Amino acid sequence: MLQYTIRRLLLMVPVALLVTIISFVLLRLTPGDPVLVYAGEEHDPATLAALRHSLGLDRPLPVQYVFWLERAVQGDFGRSIRTQQPVLEAIVERLPATIELGTAALIISIVVAFVIGIIAALKRNSVFDLLSTGIAIAGVSLPNFFLGIALILFIAVFLRWLPPGGYTPLWQDPLDNLRHLILPAITLATASLAVNLRQIRSSLIEVLSQDYIRTAQAKGLPQRLVVLRHALKNAMIPVITVIGLQVGSIIEGAIITESIFFWPGVGRLAVDSIAGRDYPVVQAIVLMSALSYMVSTLLVDVLYAWFDPRISYGGGAS
Repeated sequence: MLQYTIRRLLLMVPVALLVTIISFVLLRLTPGDPVLVYAGEEHDPATLAALRHSLGLDRPLPVQYVFWLERAVQGDFGRSIRTQQPVLEAIVERLPATIELGTAALIISIVVAFVIGIIAALKRNSVFDLLSTGIAIAGVSLPNFFLGIALILFIAVFLRWLPPGGYTPLWQDPLDNLRHLILPAITLATASLAVNLRQIRSSLIEVLSQDYIRTAQAKGLPQRLVVLRHALKNAMIPVITVIGLQVGSIIEGAIITESIFFWPGVGRLAVDSIAGRDYPVVQAIVLMSALSYMVSTLLVDVLYAWFDPRISYGGGAS
């Protein structure tokens, strides 16, 4: 397992390198000039040329990339073109808010999906099962921006139960932080909840039809013990894969969700930076997202061996 983990970590290096190349090229191909965005109303050619030189944007693209990569390897992602703030500092400032939102969404997604999915599998073809299937289809179909706006209009504007947006740090006022967190967390969790629910239901139904489950039931074991001790653990293998992949979708969904609810996280920073052609910030955020996705898939593979001892990564297995 240790050799497999080390090999996977080493494979992350060329993947991360490829991600940086793609993001670097695509950003340069998008319309718009960051110098004009930064200069504002200043259109003097000499001033713009001097500004472009100070930002290093007058160099050939390969030279710009190599220069950026050399500093990135050392942990220096440059400075924001818009604010001149160090990129790493800007991301670290926004990261706690994104982690809080993503963690809340992931908890909601997993807990609700497990509860509904298990009950739906045990009550297959019942009214509850049909309703859970409808919830799953709706969750997959509704885009984040539509669901977020609908929740704001109904819960915040019409019923006035919760604030429509904004953010209060957890350490300042935990209760107000929770009030601001509920709507964006539900919005961000809905799509992954639907996928997890469908996977848990289908996996559990398949496992419950196995012979060893019928044997356990024939021995007179309580249904709760059969499900929790025997069925659920074996049904978790495909579920872990889906949940691990949801980490990437939650990161992507946070970009839209944070913008809708004015949540000051990394996702909103990415949107502002894309609009402002802030190349260094966008490149760092893309790299961070790719690394978090790769780490989550590695953790999924490690969990496989814990849930199923028959799975082994030794002996040159990939």
